[in-house]
Amino acid sequence: MIFANPSYLYLLLLLIPALAWYILKQRGAQASLQVSATSAFHQMPKTYKAYLRHVNFGILMAVIALVIIVLARPQSTDRWSKSDTEGIDIMISLDVSNSMLAADFKPNRVEAAKDVAAQFINGRTNDNIGLVIFGKESFTMCPMTTDQSVLLNLLKDVNTELIDGGATAIGNGLGTAINRIKDGQAKSKTIILLTDGTNNAGDIAPVTAAEIAKTFGVRVYTIGVGTEGTAPFPAMTPYGTVVYQDMKVDIDEKTLTDIATVTGGKYFRATDKNKLKGIFEEIDQMEKTKISVKEYSKKQEEYLPFALAAFILLAIHILLRNTLLRTIP
Repeated sequence: MIFANPSYLYLLLLLIPALAWYILKQRGAQASLQVSATSAFHQMPKTYKAYLRHVNFGILMAVIALVIIVLARPQSTDRWSKSDTEGIDIMISLDVSNSMLAADFKPNRVEAAKDVAAQFINGRTNDNIGLVIFGKESFTMCPMTTDQSVLLNLLKDVNTELIDGGATAIGNGLGTAINRIKDGQAKSKTIILLTDGTNNAGDIAPVTAAEIAKTFGVRVYTIGVGTEGTAPFPAMTPYGTVVYQDMKVDIDEKTLTDIATVTGGKYFRATDKNKLKGIFEEIDQMEKTKISVKEYSKKQEEYLPFALAAFILLAIHILLRNTLLRTIP
C-alpha cells in the first residue's frame, strides 16, 4: 500500500505530545487524602469505570490517527496491466468533392469513408489525429488532437457542401495535412489521403507535396475510392429531382502511387466499403509496429475502510462519554 499524500502522516507525531499531556493531566487530577494506613482499602473491589477510565481517550486517539491516514489517501497498487503507447501523429485528408456523392458505396462514397474513418479513429486511443478536407480548395476540419469525441463530432458534420466541390485539389489537400503534422512531437508521422479523382485544381502539384512530406519524415498512405468501370452519380433534373447517371470512374492511380512511393507509404484501391474497411485495418496494423509496450500500475483508493472505522469509533466515543463513562464535574 502506498499513500498519495504521505506528508500528512507526519501529523501522527502530534499524538506523542497529546499522550504525554494526558498522562500528566491524570497525575495532577488525583485527589490526595491523608490516612494513617491504606490496608483497609486493599480488599475494596474496583468498578468497571476504574478499568475503562482510559478507554475513551484511547478511542479518541485512534479516531485522530485514522483521520490522518484518510487524509494521506492510502492506495493499493497490486493490480497491473499493459498499455500500448503508440506515440503516432496521424492526419486524415479526405476528398469531399462532388464526385464523392457517387452511390457505388452505400449510401455514398463520402459517408462510407466517414464511417470507416470513425472506426479507425476509435481504435487509435493514444494517437494525435487530425482531419483535413479538400475539394477545389482545402480546409483543416480538426487539428491534431487526442480528444476522440471532438474529432468524431467534427467528422460526423463533414459533407460535400462545406467547400467548393467542383474540382479536386489533391496537392492542396496533402499540403494542408503536411502543414498541420510537420511540427508534431511524435517520431512517426502519417497521412492517410482518400480521393476518388484526379488532381485538376490547386496550386501545389501532388508529387511536389509528396517531396515536401518526405522532407519532414511524413509517410503518406493513399487510397483511391471508387468501383471499377462506371458508377452512379447524382444529377439534378430541371424539375428539382435527383436522378443517378452512370459515369466513368477516373482515378489517377499513377499519381497516388507516386505519392505513396516517394514518402515510403503504400497505395490502396478501395472498390467497395468492405475493401475500404480492410485497407484501414491494414494501415492500422502497419503503424502499430511502432508501438512500445510498458507496464504501469493502476492505483485504487483504499481510504474507505479507515474512514468507516474512524466514524464507528467516534460514535462509540460519544456514546460512552454520555452513558457509562460520563463524568460529573
